[in-house]
Amino acid sequence: MGKAQALIDEPVKQFIEKQTMFFVATAPLDPNGMVNLSPKGLDSIRILAPDTIAYLDLTGSGVETIAHVKENGRLVIMFCAFEGPPKILRLHGRGRVVEANDPEFASLIGHFNPIEGMRAIIVMKIQRVADSCGWAVPVLKFEKDRQQLVAWANQKGPDGLKQYRAEKNAASLDGLPGLAW
Repeated sequence: MGKAQALIDEPVKQFIEKQTMFFVATAPLDPNGMVNLSPKGLDSIRILAPDTIAYLDLTGSGVETIAHVKENGRLVIMFCAFEGPPKILRLHGRGRVVEANDPEFASLIGHFNPIEGMRAIIVMKIQRVADSCGWAVPVLKFEKDRQQLVAWANQKGPDGLKQYRAEKNAASLDGLPGLAW
């Protein structure tokens, strides 16, 4: 059976560091708004402290996570053990968005290997760490990271990414503000 705790301890840290994929869930305050769930990968998450985690937010077709976190801060990050013993781990907390033009971005980016197309860093202050059995999660074998997003961002270049973000990442599906720059 699952257990809950307030901080990331060493066994949880080791579990997180072994995962090649995680999921991020957010929702707007509007009860008629759309809930968002996004898969993430590419070695983009870091544990900054036992109560703080951060991940690189990469340019994509939408900006739901950024818009929801800016609006209300609610965030859940979930990891599933697709290899090895079954386990699901959820981190509940309050997030904040650090965009590339924010002075704090320069100090945070040092925790990561920069990835072409990064547009922000999402930082979450953890309120709850909870695991559960994961018995129904399939066993899958990791082969490799996909490189299409990085190649696409490289092909776009800085100016192309700026234009794309202005067109596609200025507002969420529900009209909430997205990227500020």
